Amino acid sequence: MMKRVVKAALLSAAVVAMAPQVSLAGDAAAGKAKAAMCAACHGANGIASVPTYPNLAGQNAPYLESALKAYKLKQRSGGQAAIMYGMAAGLSDADIANLAAYYSGLK
Repeated sequence: MMKRVVKAALLSAAVVAMAPQVSLAGDAAAGKAKAAMCAACHGANGIASVPTYPNLAGQNAPYLESALKAYKLKQRSGGQAAIMYGMAAGLSDADIANLAAYYSGLK
C-alpha cells in the first residue's frame, strides 16, 4: 500500500514538473474596463470595422496574451506594430491577462 502511495505521489510530481507554464486566467470584467482603449481600432465588441485591423472577439486567450506581450517587448513587426508597441507598453501582465480573458469570452 505504501509503495502505491509513493508511486502515485512521484507520478503526480513528475506530471506537474513537466507541464508547460500556464498563466493564470485573467479577470474578464477588469479586461472589459481596460478594453476601452482598444475599441477605436478593434471595435467596441472586439469586431474591427477596418478590414486591416484584427478582430479580437473569440480569439484564444493564450494567443492574445502572447501577442500583447510580444508587442510590449517590441518583438512583433509588420502591420500596425508601431501603434501596438505604444498601446501595449503601459500594460501590466495582469492587464494583459484580463484583456485576453475578456476578448476570448466574446463571440
